[in-house]
Amino acid sequence: MRASQRARGEDVALVDALLSADERRRSSGVRFDELRAEQKQLGKLIPKASADEKAELLKRAEQLKADVKAADAERDAADTETQELLLQLGNLVHPDVPVGGEEDFVTLETHGEIRDFTAEGFEPKDHLELGQLLGAIDVERGAKVSGSRFYFLTGVGALLELALVNAAIAQATAAGFTPMLTPALVRPQSMAGTGFLGQAAQDVYHLDKDDLYLVGTSEVPLAAYHMDEIIDAERLPLRYAGFSPCFRREAGSHGKDTRGIFRVHQFDKVEMFTYVTPEDSQAEHQRLLEWEKQWLTSLELPFRVIDVATGDLGSSAARKFDCEAWIPTQGKYRELTSTSDCTEFQSRRLQIRVREGKQVRPLATLNGTLCAVPRTIVAILENHQQADGSVRVPEVLRPYLGGREVLEPVAK
Repeated sequence: MRASQRARGEDVALVDALLSADERRRSSGVRFDELRAEQKQLGKLIPKASADEKAELLKRAEQLKADVKAADAERDAADTETQELLLQLGNLVHPDVPVGGEEDFVTLETHGEIRDFTAEGFEPKDHLELGQLLGAIDVERGAKVSGSRFYFLTGVGALLELALVNAAIAQATAAGFTPMLTPALVRPQSMAGTGFLGQAAQDVYHLDKDDLYLVGTSEVPLAAYHMDEIIDAERLPLRYAGFSPCFRREAGSHGKDTRGIFRVHQFDKVEMFTYVTPEDSQAEHQRLLEWEKQWLTSLELPFRVIDVATGDLGSSAARKFDCEAWIPTQGKYRELTSTSDCTEFQSRRLQIRVREGKQVRPLATLNGTLCAVPRTIVAILENHQQADGSVRVPEVLRPYLGGREVLEPVAK
């Protein structure tokens, strides 16, 4: 765990503090049990004692009562400290994860052809210009109504979102996922249990009056769906595809991606979430990645797959793969989907276990973005644009857009 913390760039001393607190928890627990045993034994002796002995025993009983109370308080305090420190620790990093920061990822594979717009005789427009030509994106009124990083999807833009969501849910359902519409507000234990009140807490919206959190991903309610439950092994794997609005403060992103809808405060997303035995988590991780690759390939987007470095992992992930689509006007790959193997990290916090015969133990949870709508719209508009400002519709989306093959610019 020390090595894992070091690789993440997190506080290694936290491990030693946790071990120390856990030792106090154990020793105070033993002390409490010893005092309670003596107290019970004394309770049996007092009725049988002579008058002279009884006074001494009663005196000892009073002292024991105070000692038991103090030991109980010490045990509770040590247990609370242990749990608080445990919640600050990230998941144990998989040994194959590349060590380093955001730029130290390893590229695993590349898919699709990057278009040469120069050879086609025109300069590509960015997604916002295209969105305005199509009557699909309105960021000016979004800012007027709600502030920066908000937007309206209008006309064909709204239809394109609905097409993406329906196509993504159709793919997930065909793969055996159960479609889910999830709550956008959750209790603190749900948010903390999934690991979003640690390093990611600054990016979360909190409603103080109700003590509820707006989710940044349906991973949170899907993880908490089986909170405090024991699941029979025969039911695994459990696979859910959740659709929900997502809310993020985008703390620390000042000045980044301020144009258009690539980085916003509110967006819709289709998220895959699975429960498996710990032994199957790595194979399930590969399966989730394959479903993401299938989705991006169906959208005819050029993309690459990266193995995210230790310093760029979320606290709950032991390993994470990102699929990054090529964005022509930025001249680089940008994250569109990701999938994380959270091993037993979330299930232990949320008290979700699997029953195998007489054995009950934590299971593994994994998540994978299938379609984060705004970023996917960005990639589709820019990669499938044509010289006149129209945008070719990928075949997979045409049935959900009334058979449309091209999105045409609207009259001014």
